Parts: sequence; structure tokens; C-alpha cells
Amino acid sequence: MQRGAVGCIWLYALASVLLPLGLFGLHALGPRWFFPALLPDSLSLEPLLALIGNPRTQAALGLSAQVALLVTGLAVLIGYPAARALTFAPLVGRGVILAVLFLPTVIPPIAIGIGLNSLMLQLGLAGTLIGVCIVHLIPVLPYVILTLSSMLSRYDRHYEEQAQVLGAGAWQVWWLVTLPMSLPALAVAALFAFLISWSEYLFTALIGGGRVITLPVLLFALVAGGNPTTLAGVALLIVAVPMLAILLASRLLGGGPQVVGVR
Repeated sequence: MQRGAVGCIWLYALASVLLPLGLFGLHALGPRWFFPALLPDSLSLEPLLALIGNPRTQAALGLSAQVALLVTGLAVLIGYPAARALTFAPLVGRGVILAVLFLPTVIPPIAIGIGLNSLMLQLGLAGTLIGVCIVHLIPVLPYVILTLSSMLSRYDRHYEEQAQVLGAGAWQVWWLVTLPMSLPALAVAALFAFLISWSEYLFTALIGGGRVITLPVLLFALVAGGNPTTLAGVALLIVAVPMLAILLASRLLGGGPQVVGVR
């Protein structure tokens, strides 16, 4: 039974991740790959290097990183106090608040995007970087708050109280007690925020209005051109950054100490 489950997991990973990535790699490195050939005639890094050196690609890559990092910072700054309030504060209608918070994850994004586009046009934020960052928070914040709330539900606040009894001020309690205890959960929440924002296309296209060109927007724009080598190269760039972020996070969190004060 266990071997069968493991085999199914590997089969799913092969079909959904490894096989598409392998095909992307062959297309990106094999510009002369035509049907019905099973494999490219030759492989070369030149097409991929040329794509990376293209100013348009570099601009989209830089803008994607800028948007994702800004959204990540805003999401953590907003999400942590919100998660703490939802966990510890005596709120009336907590269930209603959570339901409203997670509505964007179940409502079709196009329905929300059209309304947001009208709102941003009225506010003068359509076609701006800050407008795109604001709308990215809508799909990002639910996951950030959920991640942090899960940690805080097992969080022992007695450590903070003990620090206050010993004479620590509010800033010292945050810096010396709260932050170290919350850091692993904050890192996971930040990773979720970065990944969701990095791959967001619909909200970026609707609110960016063709002025904010991130890598996903560039990828969809290139589809009309029909060049599989260029498409595969951009797709690999989109996938590579999240994979590196996940690997880095797993290295940093996997070997770290256990969270102190979590029951």
C-alpha cells in the first residue's frame, strides 16, 4: 500500500512537473526541433543566453522581482498583525471575517479583476506599479494570514509576558522574543506571498494595462508569436526563480532549530 502511494506521488510529479520542465528545457536549448523528430538535432545555451540578455526580458524579470518583493513585504506587514488579532483578540463575528477574507480564493479571479480595474481607474492607479502591488495582495493575503494564524494558534504568549515582567519594553519583547519565535512561520508566509505574486498574470494584465510587463505577462504576449524556443525560455525563467526560492527556504528552515515557545 505504501509503495503504491509513493509510486503514485512520483507518477504525479513526473506528469505534472518533471515532464513539462524537461520539454521546456529541450525547446529552450534546441532551437532546431521540428516534428516528427523525437529529440532536437542539437542542444545549445545560445538561445537561452540570448533571451536572458534581451533588454525586454531583463526589464520583465526585474519588474517581476520588484513586484513580488514589494507584495511580500506588504503582505507580511499587514498579515502578521491581522493574524494576531484574529487569533488573540476577542473579535465578534470572527467566522464572518475569515469567510470574507478567503472569498477571493473561491470567487473567479476575472470577476474580481474587472471590478478592481474599474476601481483602480477611478483612483488613478491603473497602469502603475503600486496599483499592481495592491491588487496582488488580494490573492496573497489569505494564504499569509492562514499560515501565520496556524502558527499563532500554537503560540505560547507566556514568554512575552515573562519578558515584560523582567522589564523588557514593547520593542525589546518584539525583537528578542516575538520575532525569533515567529521567524520560521514568517519565512513560510513570505515564501507563499512571493510565489503567488511572482506567478500572478490576470490581475497584472488587467490592472497593469500593458504598462507593467512582468514575466507572466510577457509570456502570454509571446504566445501570439508562436516561437517555441522563446516561449520555453521565458517559461523556464518563470519556473526557475520559485524553485530556487523553495530550495533556499528548505535549506534555511530544514536545518534550523525548533521554534521555541510553540506548544
